[in-house]
Amino acid sequence: MAVIETRDLWKTYGRIEALKGVSLRVEKGQIYGLLGQNGAGKTTLIKILLGIVRLTHGEASLLGAPAGDVGARRKVGYLPEDHAFPNYHTGYSLMDYYGSLYGVSAAERKKRIPDTLEQVGIAGRMHYKIKTYSKGMKQRLGIAQALMHEPDLIILDEPTDGVDPMGRREIRELMTVLKERGHTIFLNSHLLGEVELICDRVAILQQGKLVREGTIAELTKTKGTFILGLLSGQVFPLEAVAKLGFAVLALPGTTGHFEVTLNEGQTIEPVMKLLSASGLTVTHIVEKKQSLEDVFITLVEGAEPGVDRKRRRARPVGGGE
Repeated sequence: MAVIETRDLWKTYGRIEALKGVSLRVEKGQIYGLLGQNGAGKTTLIKILLGIVRLTHGEASLLGAPAGDVGARRKVGYLPEDHAFPNYHTGYSLMDYYGSLYGVSAAERKKRIPDTLEQVGIAGRMHYKIKTYSKGMKQRLGIAQALMHEPDLIILDEPTDGVDPMGRREIRELMTVLKERGHTIFLNSHLLGEVELICDRVAILQQGKLVREGTIAELTKTKGTFILGLLSGQVFPLEAVAKLGFAVLALPGTTGHFEVTLNEGQTIEPVMKLLSASGLTVTHIVEKKQSLEDVFITLVEGAEPGVDRKRRRARPVGGGE
């Protein structure tokens, strides 16, 4: 059973198409990344899964139940991007309040609150007012409230927003621990380097359409480009390889490493045979990869923001504040 599944999911607002036939599947125990520009449809997708808005066409399920099912939602922890907690609460009292909403007993809340706040690194400030918290501490508190009822699925929208580098690392480690405990994490983040480090699979939305989906290795693989290295002191036969129809480039800043690019229908095998017949020893061969950021920028470059973006209120005529 998939934890999240959508099939040909559409959401329209009048003539505006926020989601256009999105199909994806998230398995139990995965950390799944959802990427896209502001307005790509990420928030709309999450709201449909949680039953906040209704889909127009297609199917969406959450923990085996139709999207929006109350029983399924009770098993979900959610951190929205722009959460705002009442400043008069302390970290402890806020967690106690959310725990009661989740149906956690008073005795269990008393036990869980310090443990959960310890997991996100702010147990020492649990009795301080939230108004004294930094942006990063508020973000950690938001993650803590999403974990309070020990949900099966955790949906995190920009969980490391405003968190310092050490804190981001700790949150990544926490997500890894949660995954090891059997939790599933659905993650939306603009920090592509972090997504690349932590996610099992990634989906990229562009203007409501799913344009790429797969594992990090699948998405970052550069088809047809290899990095080759020879034994120290050996000379790479540039002209001979070029005569076979391959493009070859010596990599600057390296000793004896070359980039070999294949044309459509070619394999690296003829190059390997040539090097072997020439008595050369290959010490390094790897298919070149891109960063996830490179992949993302290539896919969305030049695309206009979609309908899901935040809109500024229009100023009055005359430019008044």
